[in-house]
Amino acid sequence: MRRVLLLTAAGLSLAGCSSFSMDAFKSAPEPVTVQFESTPPGAEAKTSVGPACTTPCSLPIVTEGDFSVTFTLPKFQPATVPVTVTRVPAEFASPARTVVDPSPVAVELQPAVSPRKARKAAKKRAAAPAAEQAAPAASTPFPNPR
Repeated sequence: MRRVLLLTAAGLSLAGCSSFSMDAFKSAPEPVTVQFESTPPGAEAKTSVGPACTTPCSLPIVTEGDFSVTFTLPKFQPATVPVTVTRVPAEFASPARTVVDPSPVAVELQPAVSPRKARKAAKKRAAAPAAEQAAPAASTPFPNPR
């Protein structure tokens, strides 16, 4: 009988150990303040992890991985910038730290082109090679291949 009780107690203690997790002792990641800038200023910077602000601004970001930021401003093309977050563990002589790349997150927004102007520019680009072919090459010693 004594052996049965001992085996039962050992089995229960091992079963308890198998469900034990060290995750309970891990602290939540600390927020990292990230600076956002745009040229021209006043763009909305929206992160893929949730928060948004109007540039120039800074936000506390809580994430354990990479994220992206999309900058939008009326009359400008939207731009997305990937951001890498690296956690450097503590060492004997230095504390743990978090590195954000790029820092600050900055973008230069390009003006949006109206559809009419885009068509004109495309026609101009198409006409340029035709004009080059039509002009005779005066200073070449070789005959025209046509």
